[in-house]
Amino acid sequence: MCGISALLLADPSQVAVGELLESLGLLQHRGQDAAGIVTCGHKGRLFQCKGNGMVRDVFTQPRLRALSGNMGVAHVRYPTAGTPADSEAQPFYVNSPYGIAMAHNGNLTNDSELRHFLDYEAHRHINTDSDSELLLNIFANNLQKTGKFRINEQDIFSAVEGLYSECRGAYAVTAMLAGFGLIGFRDPHGIRPLVFGRRKSLSGKGFDYMFASESVVLDALDFTDIEDVQPGEVIIVSKSAVTRRRLVVEETIAPCIFEYVYFARPDSTIDGIPVYNARLDMGVKLARKVKQELGERMDIDVVIPVPDTSRAAALQLSHELGLPYREGFNKNRYVGRTFIMPGQEMRRKSVRRKLNAMPTEFKDRNVLLVDDSIVRGTTSQEIIQMARDVGAKKVYFASAAPAIRYPNVYGIDMPSRTELVAAGNSDDDVSAAIGADRVFFQDLDDLIASCRLFNPKITTFDTSVFDGKYVTGDVSPEYLEKLEERRADCSKLKADSADNEVIGLHNYK
Repeated sequence: MCGISALLLADPSQVAVGELLESLGLLQHRGQDAAGIVTCGHKGRLFQCKGNGMVRDVFTQPRLRALSGNMGVAHVRYPTAGTPADSEAQPFYVNSPYGIAMAHNGNLTNDSELRHFLDYEAHRHINTDSDSELLLNIFANNLQKTGKFRINEQDIFSAVEGLYSECRGAYAVTAMLAGFGLIGFRDPHGIRPLVFGRRKSLSGKGFDYMFASESVVLDALDFTDIEDVQPGEVIIVSKSAVTRRRLVVEETIAPCIFEYVYFARPDSTIDGIPVYNARLDMGVKLARKVKQELGERMDIDVVIPVPDTSRAAALQLSHELGLPYREGFNKNRYVGRTFIMPGQEMRRKSVRRKLNAMPTEFKDRNVLLVDDSIVRGTTSQEIIQMARDVGAKKVYFASAAPAIRYPNVYGIDMPSRTELVAAGNSDDDVSAAIGADRVFFQDLDDLIASCRLFNPKITTFDTSVFDGKYVTGDVSPEYLEKLEERRADCSKLKADSADNEVIGLHNYK
């Protein structure tokens, strides 16, 4: 899972890097492994800074001062394909044709086929294991076919249309053509989010334009006319015009429902659905499930959220059940999100460093802990033990999402079924595995209803992690097996210790 943004300022004397940096800070929750910015300055010259680490660590003041130009693209990354090597930090760049920098959020499902095509037919060198580099080179290869000295919007539309026919999977993309402008587009199913907006230039002449993974970025930077890039739509922002065209209209539009459960910030709106409101309604429906299953045996004394994502659902659940809501865990905000940390052992150790249970809220009480989801079970198990350690009598555990039983292939790092605590197990099995007295999972129909409540036009979501139905229709058991091998935790940890020095665009030190 990644966060992407792109910005073009109307005033060529202004620099874009400051607000691109702010955008990455606002998207840091989407990726904490690497960050990067590429800007375009005088005469189309590109400037880059990227590397592994949090946004605050990668971008020092000397590095930021070197990133000149009034437009740029930016990226925060958590690796779901490839390795965590420095060389795979984005944006990626190719100098031919025309100079292109690209940032990608998602995951391609036909990457092996694309890699073979680029090597044996297009004769384009791929320097990393990242599928994002494949996407960039497919786009570049399609532009190369024009054979023109200078391209126009129609050439770009044709290149992306070709990409749509060649690349399968999930992808939200921001790209920059040196000296020309910005491009934003989403895959035909709209699995990954992308928003677009504008504001009046500070100079008073023209408009500034921005793309981002979430609306909160554009809100914070005072952009207006914010809208979702439609599935299969391409928006081109040049120095003189905005041109847009929906090139592919799929029968099945399926935004990833896990965005609303976990990934997106609560103050974002994605595809017309306010994330916070959707999570409140998840709490309403989850309360009904708890009532239904416990009935007259309801002996819960207090509802406590696992911070931060589950707070909205827990608050509404407590209201529906007529129970007190308490903040029982104090969070250290300087530890990253454990779900997106590489390495099972690292995730386990970080839980107790991140959360501290307050005994006064647990001692001699039957508590209902509410979390957004249960993935590997590592975090849940540690949190439940923490509650018992400070005196909880019973610990119930409620998940605002259904049981996750299948791998994700569209950009979320939960690929291996062997890592999923609910895969092949009953609810009672999960309770035993994580040490809960009882576990409650949201029903899938209820989760979908909570999201559709705010945008009934969306009839389908990508719910593959819950039901094993992959919207792109090309995910076979063989593909899943190979994916699990590639993304195993041990492979990531091994890659961390490897020599990852790879040639790339000059990186400012």
